[in-house]
Amino acid sequence: MTTSTLPSAAPQRARRDPVPRSRRNGTAKLRRRSAPYLFVLPFIVIFLAFSVYPLIFTARLSFTNWRGSGSAEWVGWDNYTYLLTSGAFWGSLGNSAVLWLLIVPIQIVLSVIVAVLLDSAKLKLRGLYRVAFIVPFVTPLVAVAQIWVVLFDQQYGAINAFLGLFGIPDIGWLTTSAWAKPTLALLFLWKTTGFIVIILLSGLQSIDGSMYEAAELDGASRLRQLWSITVPLLRRTIMFAVVLQTLAVFQMFAEPFVVTQGGPYNSTTTAGYYLYNHITRGDLGTGAANSFLLVVIVMVLSLFFVRMLRAKD
Repeated sequence: MTTSTLPSAAPQRARRDPVPRSRRNGTAKLRRRSAPYLFVLPFIVIFLAFSVYPLIFTARLSFTNWRGSGSAEWVGWDNYTYLLTSGAFWGSLGNSAVLWLLIVPIQIVLSVIVAVLLDSAKLKLRGLYRVAFIVPFVTPLVAVAQIWVVLFDQQYGAINAFLGLFGIPDIGWLTTSAWAKPTLALLFLWKTTGFIVIILLSGLQSIDGSMYEAAELDGASRLRQLWSITVPLLRRTIMFAVVLQTLAVFQMFAEPFVVTQGGPYNSTTTAGYYLYNHITRGDLGTGAANSFLLVVIVMVLSLFFVRMLRAKD
């Protein structure tokens, strides 16, 4: 009897062809090259959605008559012509310019003096004083403005009550054109001076102390050192603060909105508050044109200050 043996060879598994080395290197190189772009992609998307698109939409809106609903009517340059020939528009710019004169020069001089004092090594509790100066800046503006309204009320305010002790009659701080702007300027000074002090302190700490030692050996007084060393070396920092506060003053809105509502007689209607008035009336096309004109004016002022800085360099 013959027995036949079946072949016992197991079926061989199919082997996968290895990925070519050049392909693996190309994939890894592509990942390395694309990784930075993937990391910044969220920022690019957010920037395009919330900065570039609104800017383009506002630019187009400034040439239309649109009330927030319905189709926009194309009016060309009519919105810009209306604003450039409007006394109210130029009046708001004039109010902002007066506020700038009342705020920025005083604030810069005061901030330099305070920053120099806080930078002194002989001053004790310097950290406490620095915190005290920055507290007004981080306090909510609306809350500070409401306190200002109570303090400077003509009939029941603490300021007039204090002045009454010396026989001074009540002053309409918020109800007269002569005092409304200085009152708003005082609010802005109290709120933001601490921030400018901190900026100037950072500039002071970059000045080499050996320059003051050499000046002291030459017999220079503290005032002379301030004028001949501190101020020239702080020139760039000071100019940065001036540009920053110029932007803030011409965009000022919350202060007149809460304290004076633009009055009395539009004497505190700033450029920012005048822009807001177009929005509340639903005149969005004119408001968009107003915003672009304001951007151009502030940009020209900023370039002027930067050019001044370069000229002195």
